[in-house]
Amino acid sequence: MPLTGHLNPMTTLARRLKARGHEVVFFGVLDCGPIVRAAKLDFVSYCKEEYPVGSVAKLFGPVAKLPGLEGVRYTAWNILPGIVRATLNKLPEKLVETGVEALVLDTVYRFTELMPIRLGMPYAQIWNILHLDRSGATPPYYFSWPHETTPEALARNMEGVKAMGGFFGPMAEVAKAYAEKEGLQIEWSNPAATVSKVAVITQTPREFDFSGAPWPPAFHYAGPFHDEGGREDVPFAWERLTGETLVYASLGTLVNGLEQVFRTILEAVKTIPGVQLVLSAGSVVDLDELGPVPSNAIVVRKAPQIELLKRAALCITHAGLNTALESLAQGVPMVAMPIGFDQPGVASRIAYHGVGELVEVEDLTVEGLAGLIQKVLKDTSYRDKARAFQKVIAQTRGLDVAVDVLERELEKSLAGRPDTKRAELSHF
Repeated sequence: MPLTGHLNPMTTLARRLKARGHEVVFFGVLDCGPIVRAAKLDFVSYCKEEYPVGSVAKLFGPVAKLPGLEGVRYTAWNILPGIVRATLNKLPEKLVETGVEALVLDTVYRFTELMPIRLGMPYAQIWNILHLDRSGATPPYYFSWPHETTPEALARNMEGVKAMGGFFGPMAEVAKAYAEKEGLQIEWSNPAATVSKVAVITQTPREFDFSGAPWPPAFHYAGPFHDEGGREDVPFAWERLTGETLVYASLGTLVNGLEQVFRTILEAVKTIPGVQLVLSAGSVVDLDELGPVPSNAIVVRKAPQIELLKRAALCITHAGLNTALESLAQGVPMVAMPIGFDQPGVASRIAYHGVGELVEVEDLTVEGLAGLIQKVLKDTSYRDKARAFQKVIAQTRGLDVAVDVLERELEKSLAGRPDTKRAELSHF
């Protein structure tokens, strides 16, 4: 998916595979190129006519101001069907030309697994966002419902799963048309019919998840796909940091056009003595609309997030999975204000595990946010629990876990193919 929150973990995974000696090629629309090349990976673009340079910003621009299920519906109905259609039509030829033997797919590119199915190619899938439990044992990630096991809660979860299914009707129609054209027999009544039987890997650590979901054998928990390199350098005026308690705030790179939320963050931190805020505002909002910047705040378009989190005492976040995991990897507690997509599910886990507090965007006030910030900063239990996750993440080494699974399962699949001349993975 041509978004930073998807490209950063996928390029990190690809770099680690390359470091293991595999030949790796990264496929994407043209706008993916700069991020992929910054990671020093071979890049092959497709759909150049349908999605020229600059298309992604235009496509996803309206989503920046659509919180909650509005943004999900807009994306699923107006953006993703076209991307999936173009990918299914154009990418198979590139795969054959490049000599690829196995594919690793972002799960959010729903139904693109029909390509390797048609080509008889093994494929694995990666949950860069929070993984989806379709069983109803846990709340689906579009909702910040608490994890409960009462009959009422389980029935509520299943209603949420059914509601989510309705969002993807237009994408399913694209997939069905492709399958019919290519003569693929798919059991469309089974939502898991095209899910990889080789490997499905989530970068969410097992310890951060809710318990009780009946995952299939091919499902694997890993951990954050982070390392110390492979990203574009982001300049920052480090000399402006005062040494006061540092609070870092970001609303991510997708639904990040809500000026009122940014204003509330600035106003809340202004009232707290001894605290300095670094706010990463993204490229959508008009900075002039945020009003005067308080003297204890620094507002930038883009920030070196991991480097700032290493110095931070608190992260104010939209609860995107990457930001949440990067915070936990540094032992930093959070105040989560989920805006859309999988963020409610991430935020509910932040609250459930005691590594932060959750406030719904529609309930956000200056006084309420200031109170939560001070609560998390003063109550050491939040930082203690975040640091416990820091140790888990460091010990689990999720990136290596993911690569181990991919090597083992894809090479096993390749070895079992009659047309495979060798078991060793040579192209990825």
